[in-house]
Amino acid sequence: MRTPRHIEIDRTAQTLTLHWPDGVTQHVAHRVLRQHCPCAECKRLRLRGDTPLVPDDIAVLDVRPAGYGVQLLFSDSHERGIFPWAFLERLPATA
Repeated sequence: MRTPRHIEIDRTAQTLTLHWPDGVTQHVAHRVLRQHCPCAECKRLRLRGDTPLVPDDIAVLDVRPAGYGVQLLFSDSHERGIFPWAFLERLPATA
């Protein structure tokens, strides 16, 4: 299992930056993270054909270690999802 060497929250750019062991730096928008939340509630919405309602100014406030990934605390108080490392690695990067 690949795990990032370091994770940063950039509140100005609204991105989460993951520094992978192979030297790759990945920037993922806070909005993308919230839209792709893997928690049961958000999965259920997507399975019904809906999408989680995510404010444009959503922000990641905290990153909490969860063994095989991280739990993210968002500014809308959502914190149910654990984002596995492999899941994060596959998310689209921000330019």
